[in-house]
Amino acid sequence: MKKLVLLSVTAIALITTSCGGDKKGDKSGKTEGKGGVYLGGILRLNEVENLKSFIPMSINDVPTYHIAYQVYEGLVKYDPENLNIIPALASRWEFSSDLKEITFHIRPNVKFHDNACFPEGKGRIMNANDIKFCFERLCTQDPANNLFESTFKDKVVGATEAFIASKGGSTKRVSGVVVVNDSTLVLKMTVPSLGFLNILAMPGCFVYPPEAFKKYGNDMRVNVVGTGPFFVEMIKEGEVVMMKKNQDYWGVDEHGNKLPYLDGVMWSFIREKKSEILKFKSGDLDMIYRIPVEMFSEIMGDLSDAKSKKNEFQIISSPALNTNFFGFNVQTSTKNVFANKAVRQAFNYAIDRNKIAVFTIQGEGAPAEYGMVPYTESFEKEGYNYKGIKGYPLDVAKAKELMKEAGYPDGKGFPEINLEINSGGGDRNILVAEVIQSMLKENINVKVNINTVPLGEHIDNVQSGKADFFRFGWNADYPDPETFLTLFNGKHVPANPADKSFTNFFRYKNARYDSLFTASQIEPDKAKRFALMSAAEAVAIDDAPFMPIFYDENFRLEQKGVRNLPENAMNHIDLTKTFVIPADKLKK
Repeated sequence: MKKLVLLSVTAIALITTSCGGDKKGDKSGKTEGKGGVYLGGILRLNEVENLKSFIPMSINDVPTYHIAYQVYEGLVKYDPENLNIIPALASRWEFSSDLKEITFHIRPNVKFHDNACFPEGKGRIMNANDIKFCFERLCTQDPANNLFESTFKDKVVGATEAFIASKGGSTKRVSGVVVVNDSTLVLKMTVPSLGFLNILAMPGCFVYPPEAFKKYGNDMRVNVVGTGPFFVEMIKEGEVVMMKKNQDYWGVDEHGNKLPYLDGVMWSFIREKKSEILKFKSGDLDMIYRIPVEMFSEIMGDLSDAKSKKNEFQIISSPALNTNFFGFNVQTSTKNVFANKAVRQAFNYAIDRNKIAVFTIQGEGAPAEYGMVPYTESFEKEGYNYKGIKGYPLDVAKAKELMKEAGYPDGKGFPEINLEINSGGGDRNILVAEVIQSMLKENINVKVNINTVPLGEHIDNVQSGKADFFRFGWNADYPDPETFLTLFNGKHVPANPADKSFTNFFRYKNARYDSLFTASQIEPDKAKRFALMSAAEAVAIDDAPFMPIFYDENFRLEQKGVRNLPENAMNHIDLTKTFVIPADKLKK
């Protein structure tokens, strides 16, 4: 359930602030539009990790996704209020009677951003051929392509064949992507798939002009050309991304106001959370998310008493479709200890998830009592059998028994291992790692060394199989259990161990799992489909290629004047309709 709480002055003595930058000059909107919105102003946001790449088919980290979503668009997108699929570049669509074809009607007069890749730097009208170009690039072997497996592979007719052909340097059209005319595009599916609209909202399906790829190639990493509500004016890597309003944007709200409302968005990259909060306190940031664990109780402790109307800022919270876990490389581990199922199960039984949730992260998430798919009431109502998934409660005796079974009684003979985690996001990652390090030593006498690296390097190491034991968090790409369970799909494991495994980080294969998961993908009945997926997860949980730790909770701090920036389970940010009420217009 989404919660919005206004903190009282007494509850926030640590970080009191006024809205929108009174101390630095009011940067909020000055013009009142129709319907009570305010037009103009610069919204100031922060990410605690550096960007990786703005190439759409390479976007697999949250900071880049947050920013790219304001610049690029796909055929469809998510409503930030409820995560329902709504029109974007496509104004409407129809499914064929057998649910294997989708016909999309493209909006007229959608323009690409002005950019040097176009003659005289002027953006042109986007058409269906541009979408086909981007989709075919998504189905092409490329070191930057992280998203083919989780999007078009085995789903769109001809996609997998085109991808395989491209490995040898051949170019092959994707037969299932058909341009009828400039304003009509048809996608042909291998199986009936109502849920494919969710995949089309993923960043791999963002649309950009062929001219940008021709001019910039892999330098599209920092040269961003889309159709979205904002364009990138300037990137200074690791410091700032400045966006400005796209004056040619197609969107108009129900009152006739031209979208977006804001004049621009400035993203900073303050990596240290305490410094970020001080910036928020001084009015230099309009929103931050993820309160540092060490400051959590101090900030959040008096929520039940927050009844005063003399509020300084807002806290918005909601359960997140996000799972934090430790993974095992079960196939290419250099020491091969995690190829042993008993070892993996022993590690799972040796940790106390409830203690981690209550004391280490101080209620900022819930213990992962099930598996990879966080408990979600709507999933359960639709047929996901959480009760049939047996997780791993703390059981030291069972953990010791399993280690003995694996040939390591009381941990004897088990080698020292390295746990790789990523930096950023405050101290939470290291605090959780240190607690688990201690539990594994105390309960099964295993010595774990912790290695902390930047996020980009960490993702590369995990995908390349260089990390045998690693921390990761998976944020849902779309609101469906499939987005979590695809991580264990054996089809995503490369035949060559030296190749990157972009989705199945564990390099895990189980024929029974793959059979159930594949059956779920072609099952048209939603309840039966969810039942198949939960049965598949039960198989993966028993095999234990990972250690679920906790399910996240989204917490966001906003200045009082910020409006239309909804919280949702995917931490999905769409700034198209966000605005800031000027400080002198706020109710005292």
